[in-house]
Amino acid sequence: QLQLVESGGGLVQPGGSLRVSCAASGFTLDSYAIGWFRQAPGKERERVSCISSSDGRTFYSDSVKGRFTVSRDNAKNTVYLQMNSLKPEDTAAYYCAAHHERCTRVWDEYDYWGQGTQVSVSS
Repeated sequence: QLQLVESGGGLVQPGGSLRVSCAASGFTLDSYAIGWFRQAPGKERERVSCISSSDGRTFYSDSVKGRFTVSRDNAKNTVYLQMNSLKPEDTAAYYCAAHHERCTRVWDEYDYWGQGTQVSVSS
């Protein structure tokens, strides 16, 4: 019933851009903090961004700061992650997750998770 669905992943060349989406069904995500995580095979899961539910404050990991932008479209019940100046090291499965209270860095503290969308950056 309650579901998060990521979309928009794909193959892009280095320096290119991609926007991934996180759409909610069964609940309204404007009352949740939404985190974006990524994981590549053999590497640790990393929180790359988050947007808070209270004041809309945004957070970014050092590895993506200045290149990625997280935003909400409440009318569409969707959160977006705009990814610019993509690098091969950005290649990973990207997941969104909803937290009832606040942005945290811990995957297991979130209440709901999506299935992921693959982003591959190569030439």
